[in-house]
Amino acid sequence: MDASAVMSTNVMSTNSDPPAPSASDAANAPVLERMRPGRPGYSRMRLALFTAGLATFALLYSTQALLPAISDDLRVQADQASWSVSASTFGLALAVIPLSALSERFGRRAMMTVSLTVAVALALLVPFAPDLGWLIALRAVQGAALAGIPASAMAYLSEEVHPKALVGTIGLFVAGNSVGGMSGRILTGWVADAWGWRVALAAVGVMAVVCAVAFRMLLPRPRHFTPAEVSPRALARTLAGHLSDPLLCRLYAIGALFMTVFGGVYTVIGYRLVAQPFGLSQSLIGSIFLIYLVGTFSSAATGKLVGRLGRRGALYAAVSTTAAGLLLSLLNSIPAVLAGLVLITAGFFAGHAAASSAVSRTAKTGRAQAAALYQASYYIGSSVGGALGALAFHAAGWGGTVAMGLVAVVGAAGITLYATRQARAERRAEVARRELCGVPS
Repeated sequence: MDASAVMSTNVMSTNSDPPAPSASDAANAPVLERMRPGRPGYSRMRLALFTAGLATFALLYSTQALLPAISDDLRVQADQASWSVSASTFGLALAVIPLSALSERFGRRAMMTVSLTVAVALALLVPFAPDLGWLIALRAVQGAALAGIPASAMAYLSEEVHPKALVGTIGLFVAGNSVGGMSGRILTGWVADAWGWRVALAAVGVMAVVCAVAFRMLLPRPRHFTPAEVSPRALARTLAGHLSDPLLCRLYAIGALFMTVFGGVYTVIGYRLVAQPFGLSQSLIGSIFLIYLVGTFSSAATGKLVGRLGRRGALYAAVSTTAAGLLLSLLNSIPAVLAGLVLITAGFFAGHAAASSAVSRTAKTGRAQAAALYQASYYIGSSVGGALGALAFHAAGWGGTVAMGLVAVVGAAGITLYATRQARAERRAEVARRELCGVPS
């Protein structure tokens, strides 16, 4: 899973420029005082953030593999049950920027602790939701609570870890995100097959409790954090500046559209595979999410792809791969559907990695805020994709979900094509200007 691209968007300051005092003070702290391999607290910190990432993504998508079972038990359609997934990601999208700002005032460790505690408490209540309305409401609040983890974790690492150890430390945190997102879905699928979806959600809740306790016990107290006053006006000014940047807006839109495809496909795929001609069990449907491992490799390879083809070339390749996977998944054959999911997953993560990594390079000021906006648009895309994909499936079957995905893919391709033409026009104008001024090209 491209958690590296996702979680790189999480460092958030409340001031536009210069950076917030906490970030500045951390940057000026003696480098030798920061944690690194072999120093006290380093191993504990790595394990603590691994458990936090695991719990976060296991909880965020805990109902996704269970949607067919939820529909059967609560007697609701796919488009209605899908909101148990969309509500959590939408809640996270809305809360990530405000909680990022609050972490500047109250501290990264405190924010992560409170967020994880609230999310875990809600996880123990979710299995007892009496109806779909309560389930969706609890999941929305849970998603908003979980926003405090990505909002603070990367900032904590950048302040407390030695620069030479930072990449490896982030890698383990990212691994926790990946493992949590995959294992949560697999665990719920296998448990639901034996004891039902409510017990499956309870099992994820218990796992999250263990992770939360381990996180709190292991994470060292911050040594380089300095509280900063929250300035809503400065934050709003910086966000408005980013939203007025055409290139950043295109990147936000591309990330949202790719996630629309991905969210729609993985929200609905269980309904297709549980029905004929496949008739798979809940446990086997949960195991389908092992395909997420493809994303780990495709996102890691995106850097080389961008180096070879350029950012827009990589996006074209991602669009083509995703579209091919969507079309292949239309065949009524398990091997074809699995191959289609592999292509969709690889294309999505490559496109997401290319777009998200370009955000920080594009933003000249307020990079943390620019990245947080990308994350918000990413999770809004997940919410919209899950809801629209399920609605299309209810109306026209799997073909409807694929059609919805193709529309989103075409949208991403159209934005990329527009950017390509804009870049070519700008280059031609620059060449003409140089020739007019007698400057060699």
